[in-house]
Amino acid sequence: MIDMGMLKAWVRGRRRGRTRRQAFVGLLLLALLGTATATAAPAPARAPSSVAAAATATAGAADAAAARWGDRRLDEAAFLTTHNAFTNYEDSRWSSVNQAESVRAQLDNGVRGLSLDTHWYERSTWLCVISFGSDCYPSDVYLCHGDCKTFAGATYALPRQSLHGTMQTVVDFLAAHPQEVVTVFLEDYVSAEQLARSLGRVRGLPEMVFRPDEWGVRAHGWPKVADLVTAGKRLLIFSDRSDREHLGVMYDKSWTVSNYWSLGDLGNDLSCVSRWSDVPLDRQEPGFRRLFTMSHHRNVPTVMTAALDNGAKLRDRIAGPCRTATGGRDPNFVSVDFHRLSDGSGHTPASIVAELGARR
Repeated sequence: MIDMGMLKAWVRGRRRGRTRRQAFVGLLLLALLGTATATAAPAPARAPSSVAAAATATAGAADAAAARWGDRRLDEAAFLTTHNAFTNYEDSRWSSVNQAESVRAQLDNGVRGLSLDTHWYERSTWLCVISFGSDCYPSDVYLCHGDCKTFAGATYALPRQSLHGTMQTVVDFLAAHPQEVVTVFLEDYVSAEQLARSLGRVRGLPEMVFRPDEWGVRAHGWPKVADLVTAGKRLLIFSDRSDREHLGVMYDKSWTVSNYWSLGDLGNDLSCVSRWSDVPLDRQEPGFRRLFTMSHHRNVPTVMTAALDNGAKLRDRIAGPCRTATGGRDPNFVSVDFHRLSDGSGHTPASIVAELGARR
C-alpha cells in the first residue's frame, strides 16, 4: 500500500528540482547572450570603412567630372541655349512658338540653357466660366509671352505652364544626369517674393543652385565646371531683375555681357552690339570675366527663317562680328529659335557649340 505522504513529498521534490534546473538553464542562456552581446558590441568600429567608401565615391565622382569637363572653367565652356524655351508645340497649345519640342525633350537633345518669361497670373473667375472650366487656375507665377490673360495661344497658352512645374522638370533632368549643368535665364515680371514662393515649391532645387557669392567668383573668377559638378551645384539661374540675388538668382547685368537679341525682321542685321549701353561686350574687370550670352534670332520666329539663320550664318557671326566686339572671345551661351533646324551647310547650333567647347 502506497504511503500518500511520501508520494506528495516526492512530487514536491521533483518540482523543486525542475525549478532549479530551469533556473540554471535560464542563467546559462543569459550568460551566453551576454557573451554574444559583448562580442557584437565593437560593431561601430567598422564605421571607418563606410567613411572610406564615401571618400572613394567622392573621388570617383570627381574623376568622372574631370573626364567629362576637363580643366575648363565655367567662362570657358559653351552651352546650347533655347530662346523662349517654354513656347513649344508639346508643353502647351501655343499658336506661335519658338521651339518645336517640350522643355524636357530640349534638355534630352542637348540644350543646356533655357530662357523663360515669368509673369504673375491672378486667378480669374471670368476666364474659368467662359472657358467652360478649362482655364480655372490658381494665382501663381506662370510662363507667358506677355500678359497672362490677353490672347490664349499667343500671350499665354492652355494648359498654363507654371514656373515651378518647369523648374521641377529641369531639376529632375539634372538628378537623372549627374554630369550635366543647366542655366535658366528669366525675363522676369514678378516680384522677388512671388518668385521665392514659386521656386520654394521645387523639390531638390536649393541643393543644386550655384551661388557665386559663396564661391567667391568676384575675387577668384569662375570655378571649373568639374568642380561645380562634383559639388552638385549644377543649376545657374539669371534674372533681368536685380533684387533677388538673396534667392540665388543672379542679376544678369552684373555677371554677363550680352548682345542685342534681334537679327531684324529680315535676318540681315549681323552686327554684334551690346544689349546694355553701359556694359560693353569687351568689358574687362580685374580677376573676373563675365559670361557671354549671344542671342541669334529674329523678331518673329518661323521654321523657315530659323533654318536659314541657324547654320553658316550663326557660325560666321560668332567668328566675325561677335568675336571682334568681345575682344576675341567666344560665347558661353548661344541662344537660338528652333534649335534643331539648320541650313544644310553641315553646321547646326549643336555642332557649332560643340566646336566652341572643343576649342577651349
